Amino acid sequence: MKQMDKGKFSAGYFLIAMVVAWLFAEYVYKPYVESKSEVPYSEFLSDLDSHEIENVDITDTRIMYALKSKENASPDKRPIVDGVILTNRRQKPQNEIKSVVKLLDPYLIERLASADISFGGVAKRDGLMDLFMGILLPMLPLLIIWYLIFRNMQGGGAGGIGNIFSFGRSRAKELQGEMTGVHFSDLGGVGEAEVEIREIIDFLKDPKKFDKFGARLPRGVLLVGPPGTGKTLLAKAAAGEAGVPFFFITGSSFVEMFVGVGAARVRDLFEQAKKKAPCIIFVDEIDAIGQSRTRMLATNSEQENTLNQLLAEMDGFTTNNGVVIMGATNRPEILDQALLRPGRFDRQIQVVLPTEEGREEILKIHTRKIPLSDEIDLRSIAKVTPGFSGADLANIANEAALLAARHNAEKVNMNDFDLAIERVVAGLQRKTPLTPEVRKKVAYHETGHALVACYLPGSDPVHKVSIIPTTKGALGYTMQMPTEDQYLVGENELKNRMAVMLGGRAAELLVFNEPTTGASNDLERATEIARRMVTEFGMSESLGPVRYAASSMAYLNGQTANREDVGESTFVKIDEEIRRLVTEAQTQAENILKEHEKVLHEVARVLQEKEVIVHEEIQAIVDRENAA
Repeated sequence: MKQMDKGKFSAGYFLIAMVVAWLFAEYVYKPYVESKSEVPYSEFLSDLDSHEIENVDITDTRIMYALKSKENASPDKRPIVDGVILTNRRQKPQNEIKSVVKLLDPYLIERLASADISFGGVAKRDGLMDLFMGILLPMLPLLIIWYLIFRNMQGGGAGGIGNIFSFGRSRAKELQGEMTGVHFSDLGGVGEAEVEIREIIDFLKDPKKFDKFGARLPRGVLLVGPPGTGKTLLAKAAAGEAGVPFFFITGSSFVEMFVGVGAARVRDLFEQAKKKAPCIIFVDEIDAIGQSRTRMLATNSEQENTLNQLLAEMDGFTTNNGVVIMGATNRPEILDQALLRPGRFDRQIQVVLPTEEGREEILKIHTRKIPLSDEIDLRSIAKVTPGFSGADLANIANEAALLAARHNAEKVNMNDFDLAIERVVAGLQRKTPLTPEVRKKVAYHETGHALVACYLPGSDPVHKVSIIPTTKGALGYTMQMPTEDQYLVGENELKNRMAVMLGGRAAELLVFNEPTTGASNDLERATEIARRMVTEFGMSESLGPVRYAASSMAYLNGQTANREDVGESTFVKIDEEIRRLVTEAQTQAENILKEHEKVLHEVARVLQEKEVIVHEEIQAIVDRENAA
């Protein structure tokens, strides 16, 4: 393959060299030679009058004339020995050619005719360069744009012009199973998803084991889960464990501006896969082509044609024995129902956020090559990172290693991990200092959050409070770390969360008698919790256990977030309930801070001095007040 490419390149270079040589001879060497034989017009007239010119060729711009040869010269000018005229018979007679720039001379033809000289004109010949300059050069920009468009459709590959008309071919990248470089030993925290994937691997490795029971290979497996949970990594591990060819492609690779290209690529992909069966086709972000057809505005659109072709290939008249298609998405609710039925995507595997044990496994995997100090306890790090995905944990491990390298430490310590978690959650700290007035307001605001969380039962413990601005736009932050994973949240806990969110605003009202714009995000989050309590969770006494929010499909179709069959009076009651819940939460926060106002001032003072205060310091101040 490499030798063939070398031959192509050599031929191309040879052709370029020939063109350059021709251009040099035509437009550099030839004018140079002509300029060497060029004489003044006066010399031409002198040669004409002395009858030394044999013939003349007239072009549009020049007059080319040849002088008579020496043999035609007068005999008296030749050498004479013993009365005999000597001639050089070895030397062929040569006519000297001269060139002169043509001038406007109306008597030139008469002079040539009277001198009895053979003369004529030379017709102008259109050379290749003239053709290029006159026709091809104006079209060159269009040709370049056309070439770049089709080259881009081929993904900018090395195919060039040869592959211009092959853009209907699939863009899937084929890897052999062992080439993925990922195995289940490289995964952690996937839980039951690994068990279901292993069954698919057993099908691919030993299909006869299941054939004797009449069991068929699942046609499709859909991996569903939040971003960063390892769906793509799980598919790579499946190919690596099964040792079968692995075709990888993204859903957006099927979508193209030309009609029919997407369907053609789907057909080509499955044709390639059938030749390599058993194999796995993995379509990442399959929602790009698998969206419900009811959401498509135009009928018979290119996206719909592509989806129809995919449905036919997955379960149509032809069978795809040994071909397993795996898809990944974090938006399963928008997929077409025909794609999700048995026979196409037979299984939906939920790839959820890792549990505490899963987070510890993930941290062990990502810290294999990181030198850790003896004080590092990965279990404690996993305990304070609930809700973190595998990608978040990998980022934390990398950030901790970068911090240790920045300080020229030999090993990564626990403080590096704490700072890494803080950076992922809150953002990078900025060096811009706050003015004393703003610093004071931010300190009381963050102290309000922390104290309400401390005094409300069931709230997540406060890990750290800071008034150092971050790159995420926050002037300060209060970091709470849950002690365990939560799968259900009660009504009282939701109300406590709203009270903690509004604790900063309550502190501003208590100390400065006016709120600031710093509570805008707190109000937004508290209002959203109250809205969901009323419209989704049925946590309203006046409205009862009724869901008023529209379905997720209706919301994705561009409809309103509330049901269209609900009357205006109900909407008014919903707004009243949301306002009541948010107001009660702020009142609850204000009452807590009024009761513990001394602690509020003390914590805010310490926070202004140190900029950062941790849970133990806050708890010590709270304990002193309780002791008093």
